[in-house]
Amino acid sequence: MNHDPAAPATRILLLQRQVGIVGLALVMVLGFATLALAEEKIIKSHGFTEFGDLKYPEGFAHFDYVNPDAPKGGEISMAAVGTFDSMNPYSRTGRSGALASEQFESLMVRSYDEPGSFYGLLAESLEYPESQDWVIFNLRPEARFSDGTPVTAQDVAFSHEILLEQGLQSYRDAVRKRIPRVEVLSDHRVKFYFTPGISRRSLITQVANTSVFSKAWFEADPDNRRIDRPRLDPGIGSGPYVLDVVDVNQRITYRRNPDYWGAEVNVNVGRHNYDRIRIEYFGDSVAALEGFKAGVYTVRPENSSKNWGTAYDFAAVNDGDVVKVTLPDGNLAAPAGFVMNLLRPVFQDIRVREAVQLAFNFEWTNDSLQYGLFRQRHAFWQDTDLEAQGAPEGREKEVLEALGELIDPAVLDSDPVMAHTSSVDRPTDRRNLRRAMKLLDAAGWAVGDDGVRRNARGEILAIEFLIDSPTTARVVEPFIANLKNMGIAASLNRVDYAQYSSRRRDKDFDMIFASYPLDLEPSTELMQFFGSEAHEYSVFNPAGLADPAIDAVIDNIIDATTKDELYANTRALDRLLRAKRFMIPVWYLDVNWIAYWDMYAHPQTLPPYSIGLLDLWWIDADKSAALKARGALR
Repeated sequence: MNHDPAAPATRILLLQRQVGIVGLALVMVLGFATLALAEEKIIKSHGFTEFGDLKYPEGFAHFDYVNPDAPKGGEISMAAVGTFDSMNPYSRTGRSGALASEQFESLMVRSYDEPGSFYGLLAESLEYPESQDWVIFNLRPEARFSDGTPVTAQDVAFSHEILLEQGLQSYRDAVRKRIPRVEVLSDHRVKFYFTPGISRRSLITQVANTSVFSKAWFEADPDNRRIDRPRLDPGIGSGPYVLDVVDVNQRITYRRNPDYWGAEVNVNVGRHNYDRIRIEYFGDSVAALEGFKAGVYTVRPENSSKNWGTAYDFAAVNDGDVVKVTLPDGNLAAPAGFVMNLLRPVFQDIRVREAVQLAFNFEWTNDSLQYGLFRQRHAFWQDTDLEAQGAPEGREKEVLEALGELIDPAVLDSDPVMAHTSSVDRPTDRRNLRRAMKLLDAAGWAVGDDGVRRNARGEILAIEFLIDSPTTARVVEPFIANLKNMGIAASLNRVDYAQYSSRRRDKDFDMIFASYPLDLEPSTELMQFFGSEAHEYSVFNPAGLADPAIDAVIDNIIDATTKDELYANTRALDRLLRAKRFMIPVWYLDVNWIAYWDMYAHPQTLPPYSIGLLDLWWIDADKSAALKARGALR
């Protein structure tokens, strides 16, 4: 081996040159990156929407659907059924009073006449890059809490962080992974950072719609003012109403804050027209209806077909003092039905779930118990462009094909699962019962000499319906009778409202009646409703559903950048959810039933996505005085 004394120096020189070249390259890369960041467009706006354009321009005077000259004054009174032991709507225990969260405002509010659009409330504007890697909210300097103290960026950051520390676990887990950091830039500017490498769908709206609390109020007594514990003191909000009277399990009254900071803000013009909002509590729905007849409260959204069909023939209706109206509803009717807890071993066989579905007779129930007023639900996105129909085609089929072995191949060329049909003449449809019993036989649940089904280990096939309402009991009892005819040891357990809330929260049930508040532009909320990650404890996923194919499609929905992509993936999700058969779809309405004492008025054309009882209607002072003068109302 030759030894060259100059070699080390030469090598060092070469190394220095190489390092120089690398360093220059690194500088150039960083420079280009900095230049790219500098050139990324920053969007500043008065509102936000995921798809398309905002309807209302910057500086708009008011929403089109309000009456900007609506008079202020009077009281709206409504009913609540059950009990409450807290005025903290975010507690993980107990049951909060009606409208407890209404005192707290958010940075932005939703428009009622365009899906998925939000406009500034506490925030006058927002700023974000095209990448939506972060968002800055610019707060209105005039925003105030009800005690007169200013709403600041510190309050916004504190509200986000205390919900992550003390809120529901499923909420904490989901939000912390997506929104890792919040930064206070100044008293009126707050910045949220979003996790790199994940979809930006609904991240801005997530933080824009978080309630804002007073940091000073919580920190004055942190041990007794926790988010996760019940308390009768709701705390301090910035909304138009403040708590006035709490009579536990009797009534709650909210009064207008005469010093409300946001009365003239454009998104509030023509809204919040009552001086008081009163909620009267009743032990059951029968007592609540009688209270309305007697004028104890004056507005009643009706949810019972029996009542709507038969109960409004009392004197005040006949005399014209009480008005019955059917108002259109452009919202997606929340998919509701009897939900099976998939964490229970008995429901982990889809043959059992299908057999249980077949025991429900919608046609007879609707005709005999509900006066034929409802329609049969088939889909989770019923009667919308997001509903799966026929065999999958186009982009929807491509979505399903990409799932490969995660799904049953039959899904690719079959119509979606539809609710079965039953005989309207009698509660028991023998054809469906025979089919159901064959499924149970195939699943290994054999009928014993006593007529009860058992598996090979001798365990009884038992199902308990957990309910808290006598109205639900009317519908469940014939359903239970059909299950018993099939050899299932079915039972009905009606518990008080507090126990029901606790058992539902803990997933301590076999079946309950539940609904999913889905959206016309679905996004990250689907992870909590149907996703695997928190399925064992999420109160928003009552079925405990966990399926990798469904997780994958939810990810696609969250990643969607166009409406076509969103709709195709949502149709695929609708098809997969229906195929899982974890919910027995029941009835739905595409209208609102409202009865009220004739002292209210509302805009001539109501918006499609809210009838606005609490914030768009107002008192007609002359009609109110006339009712009282006649002695119809006190």
